[in-house]
Amino acid sequence: MTDWIRRSTGKTMLLLGLTATALAWPGAAAAQGLSVATADAATDYAAAINRAREIIGELLAGENIPGFSIAVGLNGEVLWSEGFGLANLEHRVPVTTLTKFRIGSVSKPVTAMAMGILMQEGRLDLDEPVQTYVPSFPEKEYPVTVRQLSGHIAGIRHYRENENFSAHRYGTVEEGLEIFKDDPLLFEPGTEYSYSSYGWNLLSAVVEGAAGVRFLDFMRDRVFEPLEMRHSMAGHTDSIIAHRTAFYVRSQDDRRLINAPFVDNSYKWASGGFLSTPEDLIRFGSAHLESGILNDSTLRIFFTSQKLNNGEETGYGIGWRTGVNERGERIVSHTGGSVGGTTVLLVNRDRGLVVAAVANISSARMGPQLATRIGELFLGQSSGGGP
Repeated sequence: MTDWIRRSTGKTMLLLGLTATALAWPGAAAAQGLSVATADAATDYAAAINRAREIIGELLAGENIPGFSIAVGLNGEVLWSEGFGLANLEHRVPVTTLTKFRIGSVSKPVTAMAMGILMQEGRLDLDEPVQTYVPSFPEKEYPVTVRQLSGHIAGIRHYRENENFSAHRYGTVEEGLEIFKDDPLLFEPGTEYSYSSYGWNLLSAVVEGAAGVRFLDFMRDRVFEPLEMRHSMAGHTDSIIAHRTAFYVRSQDDRRLINAPFVDNSYKWASGGFLSTPEDLIRFGSAHLESGILNDSTLRIFFTSQKLNNGEETGYGIGWRTGVNERGERIVSHTGGSVGGTTVLLVNRDRGLVVAAVANISSARMGPQLATRIGELFLGQSSGGGP
């Protein structure tokens, strides 16, 4: 276990299988595969867990979400992790804490960690033009820097029409750049904020160029393995991946759940192509609570809002949305929407709180507000107050 994530010693992880009477809502199974860090946590946070289950039950019923999983961490310890509903409707396979979901754009802060590692090793400079690391990328009418790409202020376009439903398999990250590399910039870099997943696709090629190895190999060896994110990986469509959920969307009349269309995310690993679990995302988020794999200087850069040329803050740093809550506590977060997936990851850096939630359906209404609401239950318990 790496030293940045603290675990209680001398206590055993509890893995409990709940019965179908624990929770019920239309069209979904009850809570499955509860995991709490210690017996003490199960007792200390019982009220928070029970109230969180009620909130989730209401969400799943109201949104008709087939499968859902959540984890809450505090000061590097996973306090609670639980799966709800079904990973596969046809075969009635329940969601467990091992179920892997598409995390969509939460792949961006995950990729940012790779960038931070390369920055600290002196192999990546945020203010270099992208051609320093990706010589094959065409020069534009204005220079585009790595920093501008990472903050969505570079002028690289986002998806057009149904491009995010691509079913084409790309053999390399550089091949995936063919979709947009010859398009003109939307604006002079630094003059506007315009969210761009394609900008992060280009950043995966930047990581490759700086690291001198394939992007996915670097992510595995330098991010996932050191953080013990054993259930996180690229969502290859040609691979058998244990515990991968099925993916769903709503019918056009919004009355039925149907299978999501087939997509191949090989063009966008860095911007939206990873699979993960909430517990892995807690490990990842906890690594940003204090200096560790990323030092204090890098964390400060990542969590400082970028500014436009006119001085206006964008609210987005390097791969993270950044701000403060009503108590003035530093909050960083990201959401993810993919074909058959919705994700939210929230980190309260001043309270050591990390909340991660995933669903196996597109466009579920479960953003930072949900993570904040559930996280507050655990903060109330940890401070001795009620939820």
